[in-house]
Amino acid sequence: MMQQATYVTAAVVFAIGLYGVVTHRNMIKICISLSVMESAVVMLFVAMAYRPGATAPIIEDDAVAYVDPLLHALSLTAIVIGAGVISVALALTVVVYRHYGTTDIRVVFRGQR
Repeated sequence: MMQQATYVTAAVVFAIGLYGVVTHRNMIKICISLSVMESAVVMLFVAMAYRPGATAPIIEDDAVAYVDPLLHALSLTAIVIGAGVISVALALTVVVYRHYGTTDIRVVFRGQR
């Protein structure tokens, strides 16, 4: 039951981030929304790795079940890649702001200065 609540929470957080990407026109707000979506994916990975009553994946004689370490590794990888993508997006936002004087994507797509 608790794991399903975590799945629902991750889906709601992802939907909030997707709503922000679709509705906002400010490039910085879009980057923040993408970061929220990335956090939802990491939350989903951690929720998928959880096993009730499981232990760390260290071989012991009395352990019955182990937590899946692959999803934790994917979570760390997603965090690092997400940080890189967001930093590049924010750097491009700075370049766009210096060139156009605004971070509104409608103005940038029209090519007006």
